[in-house]
Amino acid sequence: MNAILVLGGAGYVGAHACKALKAAGALPVTLDNLSSGHADAVKWGPLIEADFGDVEAVRTAIRTHKIDAVMHFAALTLVAESVAEPARYYANNVAGTLRLLDAIRAEGVGRIVFSSSAGVYGNVTASPIAEDAPLNPTHPYGETKRVIESALRWIGEAGGPAWCALRYFNAAGADPDGEIGERHDPETHLIPNILKAARAGAAVRLFGDDYPTPDGTTVRDYVHVADLAEAHVAALRFLAEGGESQPMNLGAGEGLSVMQILRAAERVLGRPIPHEMLGRRPGDPASLVADIGRAKARLGFAPSRSDVDTLIRTAATFEGLHPAVVSRQR
Repeated sequence: MNAILVLGGAGYVGAHACKALKAAGALPVTLDNLSSGHADAVKWGPLIEADFGDVEAVRTAIRTHKIDAVMHFAALTLVAESVAEPARYYANNVAGTLRLLDAIRAEGVGRIVFSSSAGVYGNVTASPIAEDAPLNPTHPYGETKRVIESALRWIGEAGGPAWCALRYFNAAGADPDGEIGERHDPETHLIPNILKAARAGAAVRLFGDDYPTPDGTTVRDYVHVADLAEAHVAALRFLAEGGESQPMNLGAGEGLSVMQILRAAERVLGRPIPHEMLGRRPGDPASLVADIGRAKARLGFAPSRSDVDTLIRTAATFEGLHPAVVSRQR
């Protein structure tokens, strides 16, 4: 690998992917409009401040840096916002990506790794979820990801770039070296909200304790962001070696409930964290766990940091909280 254009490389997963690319000997070139990303998270290569749907900016970046492949993380990502403003999500996520694909095809870039989502599956009944499960998104954000995956397939078959769509479940944790981490506004993810509540001495709000799960709270598959980043690099290698274009799930391959996460955070921090249990949120499935067999077989994917203590410890360190000594000795 030489220079890789990373769209959305100033964001949470994108910045971690840039660090993984640099460690693999590539030059990550970030293109980000900084609407939700952070310029100070771009540490391992140049930053181009532009929108990923700006065809001229993309084509200029490809020519200037002799781009070898593309990683595409840039998107609007808030589920509730997508329900309220679906046209905006289609215009940005779908139309912007179609312009991007035209630009990279015109410049002869032959590989793209696309940041997809478990949101393409919707409310499934079987778990763990394999890639051949029906795609029935329940919100516009998930639907935009599904549409882009379909476009990648058809454009690829018509001579466009080879692609991998990486459907990850719940990205969590922070860079083990403490250099970058999760900074969303608003923050909708469970672990950072638990940690923010712990810092403030406030109660964290949790949703639903009457699901058909062992403790009544929803179960999700949490995968460490550094494990995700390495999988993106592996996907580029896979395509470079002639691997077939396809979607792949990325997760830990096992579920953790909301209460398991909360109790683990208490254990890692060495103190109780109060919580307020509210009713269910509409549309929340009881359990979403990934079948990661395809990524294991194709990419050699073997998440090594996705145990619950590491997820919380790395996130807490980035948040400026100090894990308890007893947890570090576990």
